[in-house]
Amino acid sequence: MERLVTTSQAAEILGLSLQGIHYRIKKEQLKSIKKDGKTFVYINDDEKVENTQTQSKVKLSTSQSTFDAVQAVLDVKNEQIDLLKKSMKWMKKQYISEIFRLEKNQKRIIEVFNSEIKLLQSAFNEMRSIYKPQIESNLKNQKKEDIVNDFITVKDFFVLMKRYNKTEQEIKSMIFNGIKVNDKRFIYNKVEKKLLILNSDFLDLI
Repeated sequence: MERLVTTSQAAEILGLSLQGIHYRIKKEQLKSIKKDGKTFVYINDDEKVENTQTQSKVKLSTSQSTFDAVQAVLDVKNEQIDLLKKSMKWMKKQYISEIFRLEKNQKRIIEVFNSEIKLLQSAFNEMRSIYKPQIESNLKNQKKEDIVNDFITVKDFFVLMKRYNKTEQEIKSMIFNGIKVNDKRFIYNKVEKKLLILNSDFLDLI
């Protein structure tokens, strides 16, 4: 059954826009007439039902497409999450492995250092045992040389005094007087009967 309605009513009934109604009129897909300067459209109730069913199918199809698109996005996100989880698990495993390797190398380095230290200590002790007697002997000899160098012989004392025109009698008097007044430059050992004369400039005796 056909009935005559305005373009606005036709758009509402058929679920179309006004542009869609005018497009169908232009393509002669809808019957229309003009009255009093207004356009009216003939609408078939069967067409309304068919159009409503078509719109429902379109809506369902659109909803399904939207659902499929959302599901596809969720699937991609889930895949990314799984990939990130696997990557993090792998990185954690590598990190633990690297820490274990570094700790193991550190232990080896410490062991090598300890071994080297023991070798150095052993070498030092060995060298000390070899060179210690020689060093001590050199020190003793050095002390003896120092003692010898600190004193001069009686003969050297006479030679030195004669350079300053002192007679033997004067020199002997210097020695006896030095011993008598406890001059530290003249040391006389009564037991061994030896005279030690400390090396000096003797300026006060000249």
